Amino acid sequence: MTRTTRRTITRLALAAPALAALPRGLFAADAPVKIGAPYPLTGVAASAGKAVKEAIETAVDIINNPHPELPNLPLAPTAGLPGLGGRKVEVIFADHQGNPAIAQSEALRLITQEKVAALVGAYQSSCGLTASAVAERYGIPFMASEASAPSLTERGFKWFFRPTPIGTDFGAAYAQFLVDAKAAGRKVDKVAIINENTEYGTSTGNAIAAALEAKGMKVDPRIPYNANSSDVSAQVLQLKSADPDVAVFVSYTSDSILFAKTMRTLGWKPPILIGDDSGFSDSAFITTVGDSMQGVINRSSYDIGKPGSSSFVVNELYQKHTGRSLDDTSARAMQGFLALMEAINRAGSTEPTKIQAALQTQDLKPEQLMIGYNGIKYDAKGQNTLAATLLVQLDGPKYVAVWPAKSAAHAPVLPFKGWN
Repeated sequence: MTRTTRRTITRLALAAPALAALPRGLFAADAPVKIGAPYPLTGVAASAGKAVKEAIETAVDIINNPHPELPNLPLAPTAGLPGLGGRKVEVIFADHQGNPAIAQSEALRLITQEKVAALVGAYQSSCGLTASAVAERYGIPFMASEASAPSLTERGFKWFFRPTPIGTDFGAAYAQFLVDAKAAGRKVDKVAIINENTEYGTSTGNAIAAALEAKGMKVDPRIPYNANSSDVSAQVLQLKSADPDVAVFVSYTSDSILFAKTMRTLGWKPPILIGDDSGFSDSAFITTVGDSMQGVINRSSYDIGKPGSSSFVVNELYQKHTGRSLDDTSARAMQGFLALMEAINRAGSTEPTKIQAALQTQDLKPEQLMIGYNGIKYDAKGQNTLAATLLVQLDGPKYVAVWPAKSAAHAPVLPFKGWN
């Protein structure tokens, strides 16, 4: 297997021929605005990739067709992009299979052959790392709607924008949640972090560890593992021996399911179990091992909300398209895509520099969103300064908000119930 490193990524990206001005402004006035979307449509993260694809397809319907039932959502009441004469939106999906090298090559193809105006992607942070490096080289806006590795906004990029909360936000939330749990009498002194070893797991795990230690908690043990592992018995036995008060998993779908099954087989569960979204939010996780993971804490920026709210109406549209509800990952994907299209509409152009300028000045308010951010407004690094998250707990077949108290349906139920 070829190993893809940051040095390799940079070298390959810089080796690509420069395109000072791709002919994006030469299309017919009524030609659709094309957006490239590299996602894992096959491979171990295919379930999440499919949900994201369907969320973006729902967003395309919201934009291309009038939806007066969503009066506050930018572009929903109208048909097409008014700022571009009513032009429709077309999304060209590409399957990167969860492979950073393929994500890089697919981003290059979408830019140079499909002539997309912008890219959205790529779910896994390791794939977002490579795909966005190509976009940066070619001067094409890249909207990272789901990838949460803090390192992605530390590269000095000017074409990279990320509306989602990131690992540092999650770490702060988990740390304060555990501080509150301690104040309520729970023992939280020793926390295990178990993370897959790509960009997402490593970078997010580091951010969580730093936040916990800043609050006086000890991280022990820290267990990195290969996300493609077929057996995690050794890791679960290590956890069983260490006996932490809390376990935080930073895992994708297949490995979160594998850990859940192995924990039950080996008879180990911690008093508090936290899953960092991703695999734990995937509907495949809930349907496969949800009965064994009752009471797991997760993080989310999305809640269906009250009937008539934008989040509720959008979820109904998604349900009509898929037969199931939005989860946190698919909702964040949809919101990122909608934000990108709002900027393109406001730019009134598919010229990359004009889209970039519109993103740099984007200032969406909470009522203009279908997710629970405090707004969307980017700092100089391209990170949304108004991103927000809350903690939810698996109760039956769905997650329910439990923290902070102002957003909670009820207080968290502890200790972790699991399969009992």
